[in-house]
Amino acid sequence: MTDPSQPVADTRRVRRFQLIWLIPVVAVLVAGFLAYQAIAQRGPTITLTFRTADGLKAGTTKVRHKAVDLGTVDTIQLSDDLSHVIVQVKMQRTATAELTEKARFWVVRPRLNAGNISGLDTLLSGAYIEMDPGGSHGEAEAKREFKGLEEPPAVRSDEPGQSYTLRAGRIGGITSGSPVLYRDIAVGEVLRWELAPDGLGFTVTIFVRDPYNRFVRVGTHFWDTSGIGLDLGANGVQLRLESLQALLSGGISFDTNPDARQTDLSPPGAEFHLYRDESAASAAGFRQRLPFVTRFEGSVRGLAEGAPVEVFGIQIGTVTGVKLEFDPSNGAAHVNVAFEVQPERIMPPDRMGTDSPLSVAQTMVRRGVRMQLHTANYLTGQLFLGMDYVPGAKPAEASLTASGAMYVPGVSGGLDSLTANLTDLTQKLSRIPFDQIGADLQTTLQGISAVANGNDLKQSMQSLATTLASTRDLVRKLDTGATPLLKNLPEMAQSLQATLDKTAKLVGSAESSYFGSSQVKRDVERLLVQLSDTARSVRLLADYINQHPEALIQGRSGKSSER
Repeated sequence: MTDPSQPVADTRRVRRFQLIWLIPVVAVLVAGFLAYQAIAQRGPTITLTFRTADGLKAGTTKVRHKAVDLGTVDTIQLSDDLSHVIVQVKMQRTATAELTEKARFWVVRPRLNAGNISGLDTLLSGAYIEMDPGGSHGEAEAKREFKGLEEPPAVRSDEPGQSYTLRAGRIGGITSGSPVLYRDIAVGEVLRWELAPDGLGFTVTIFVRDPYNRFVRVGTHFWDTSGIGLDLGANGVQLRLESLQALLSGGISFDTNPDARQTDLSPPGAEFHLYRDESAASAAGFRQRLPFVTRFEGSVRGLAEGAPVEVFGIQIGTVTGVKLEFDPSNGAAHVNVAFEVQPERIMPPDRMGTDSPLSVAQTMVRRGVRMQLHTANYLTGQLFLGMDYVPGAKPAEASLTASGAMYVPGVSGGLDSLTANLTDLTQKLSRIPFDQIGADLQTTLQGISAVANGNDLKQSMQSLATTLASTRDLVRKLDTGATPLLKNLPEMAQSLQATLDKTAKLVGSAESSYFGSSQVKRDVERLLVQLSDTARSVRLLADYINQHPEALIQGRSGKSSER
């Protein structure tokens, strides 16, 4: 038993500091630092709405800009009406200044669109949300709720260039992302298109990148190059294909006429008209347009708006309208064709005279100018309007209509004229009595057949053959008997001439000696004259018979002498 009066030794040990205790301290400090850093870097929470949450995961999907993380998806939930999804995103403090009304968000996932493929890198890394801050903020208001884009925007806010607005009656195959081409080079994209409030046209917004936007001037013209263009016109078959991308997703091209390349640059947001093709855009470069109208009484099938107006095969204008007009009072109908003439196609403005267009048109009409329809392509039946000089045209006058257009008379042409000529020829042929002619011809042929096959003709032919044989024998005998006589006729004529010469000498001697002017002398002179005539006649007869022995049978007139 221990004595309580005696002192007791203190046996408690003093606890020493252990290094292992530093591990939780460091962990607490690190956690506190991380918590502080997270709190310091944490920005606002924003709300994004998308039509679907395809590819998005809470706590995993990132919000990025130029491959830099700016936030993380926190929660994903459906809206009350189940029409869309609501995505809560915790953004970093560094992105706070960019969260304005200009900011745009969209989901980057693999996409296969007409003409391009995007988002292939997300096949391995997963989908993410891309953010476009919207460029310089200026007076932009801060915003925390955004409606996400279902398709990536064609142009980012920080890409240099300018946007323009195009007015079109139709857009064809043009879609968002369709290329904008300048001389076959892709220089921009179509941002979007909208139906006009009146429902009669479209508004297309395009973006042209820098430095190509300096080629867009006040006189620039845009036209649709979507798909494949096939023209079956007067120049044959023409196939137009701008590019493979334009074939798949549509496209728009632009260019500036040489005389408009010195005009001012177009300001951002300027409006232009989108033409249906390049030819229509080129025609739009002519500033002066004169309205005309003509009238046709027949069919104009194949003539449509946009058809060319030509003079001597050179286009000078375009058809702007084809309208049928009917007069109920008399039941008459005709077709009014409105067209425009661009005088600059004929001569430059500085060479145009001072005469008014109406006076020029009146002069041309007085000289026989008329509007005619011509066939541009017989395969398709397309027509074009020609301003031609028509020989023998009926007198007419050009006049000014109530609408201010100049009226030029039209005449039939093309297939219409050919049809009219064929109709006239058919009517003339129908008036020929072919039935009567056929009956008369048949009667005549029957008479000829009766004569040809009758006994009288056979007997006549036999008699004629006999007569010809007898004639040949007579000619042969005459030729045999007359040949010696014909041979002696020249000698007889020469002997007779010699006798006359001698007689003339004898008479000369007698005259000088004893005849004088007696009766004997005169009788001898008459005898000599008669002998001279006889000798000349014999000589002429001999020459003629020598050249035409058949005259002994047929006579000098070529016919047998009558007894």
